[in-house]
Amino acid sequence: MDAVLLFSVLNNKITMIKSVKIASKFGQQYRYASQVLPQLSSEKYKIIRKKFATVQETDLHYFKHTLGENRVISDESDILPYNIDWVKHCRGQSKVVLKPSTVQEISKILSYCNEKRLALCPQGGNTSVVGGGVPVFDEIVLNLTNMNKIISLDDISGALICEAGCVLETLDNFVREHGLIMPLDLGAKGTCQIGGNVSTNAGGLRLLRYGNLHGSILGLEAVRADGTIVDCLKALKKDNTGYHLKHLFIGSEGTLGVVTKVAIHCPALPKAVTIGFFGVNNFENVLKLYKSAKSSLGEILSAFEMCDQEAIESSVKYLNQRLPIPEFPFYVLIETHGSNDAHDEEKLNNFLKKEMDNGLILDGTITSEPTKMQYIWRFRESIPAGDMNGTFMYAFDVSLPQSHYYELVPILREKLGDKVLKVSGFGHIGDGNAHINVVTEEYSQEVTDIVEPFLFEEVAKRQGSVSAEHGIGLKKPQYMHFSKDESAIQLMRDLKQLMDPNGILNPYKVLPEIK
Repeated sequence: MDAVLLFSVLNNKITMIKSVKIASKFGQQYRYASQVLPQLSSEKYKIIRKKFATVQETDLHYFKHTLGENRVISDESDILPYNIDWVKHCRGQSKVVLKPSTVQEISKILSYCNEKRLALCPQGGNTSVVGGGVPVFDEIVLNLTNMNKIISLDDISGALICEAGCVLETLDNFVREHGLIMPLDLGAKGTCQIGGNVSTNAGGLRLLRYGNLHGSILGLEAVRADGTIVDCLKALKKDNTGYHLKHLFIGSEGTLGVVTKVAIHCPALPKAVTIGFFGVNNFENVLKLYKSAKSSLGEILSAFEMCDQEAIESSVKYLNQRLPIPEFPFYVLIETHGSNDAHDEEKLNNFLKKEMDNGLILDGTITSEPTKMQYIWRFRESIPAGDMNGTFMYAFDVSLPQSHYYELVPILREKLGDKVLKVSGFGHIGDGNAHINVVTEEYSQEVTDIVEPFLFEEVAKRQGSVSAEHGIGLKKPQYMHFSKDESAIQLMRDLKQLMDPNGILNPYKVLPEIK
């Protein structure tokens, strides 16, 4: 049993009053005690159910015969954590959760569901903020937690092969023992799974140094809607044989197939890691600092993060810890990965001295001590948790040219005024990925209507993208046209029709409905 949950019903609102037991895999995500559950996604986003079949007793019998009793969850109270996303924006109505352990089991399940017209929602660590990992109606949840085996590691080439349900932090700890690191690092690394990372083309904190997953994924295995197993699991750095089919599944959010195994290139573990944390007076100086860092730090620059004061305040309050430097309007976190501690720290110290003399940096600290580096990183990584601590957070993830990176934050502040508690901006300056959080006391349809589609229209005016690293999921299909031409969207529809003609894989997600 994953969880025993007790409810209270008052004024038509379902409230969790007690959580007796919570599945360990969800960690801190599902502490629902005394919290109102989110509105059903179908009602909130006004979605009409498609003509899929509903699960019958004969279907449950087949699933239990295929997986065994313990890996088919059908008790309503046990299913709730799988129906709700971690930011508590979306709630599905699934009646069945399946937990396969092998690709052959997934193949049998998909083949059966395709024949019966039963819709499925593939689910990894459930850390999506756009509703991509939870059902909308009664789709069967295909949870990949049990697909968590590390298959092999070539410590010469750096090629790691593993199953899709492996937790990112577990993989990183494993390869570090062999002198390597995972090429992506996310705030959700303790919960997110590599299959979900691949399926959403997750970016993360060090994309500036190690690139995106389209470059790091050497190969993968996936199962199509009809149960066909597609084996593209070669672990070669170069393989120019025909079409690069792996790229169809990277970033497709489970709508074209279910990723079951991954071959990923792991870079060498840096022998020297140094962090600088700096206070800056305005965003113009943040950009000047980034340009200087590229020139001064060159090949050792692995991360360049920016946070405004409002964003950092959330972390400070949430962590109940003091910043290592005084308060400033903006903060920059720089990380370097190199091979010589003394050399890299000297370069970063020289950079700090130069830019303090120039007035770009008002104050700062540099450290190579692991505990101090972790302490500083926590302020950056805890911003979302701080913004959700007793409040409601609208999380917007967009990509913008760096010259326009921060422009939308003050625009939204003025537009929303006292309707919100705050608007903050932070993210990955190095790749133009801006995170904008709008915080209110509770969900407000008025705030939603003001921000959407206004924010995405403004992003389009600046030649940006409505999604940088979180995907499209359930929340953004109707805004895809701000970033993609209709010809591109139609080609995506054609691929979906080819790969999943019955539309059973993660319906209502990614592609906009034809009106």
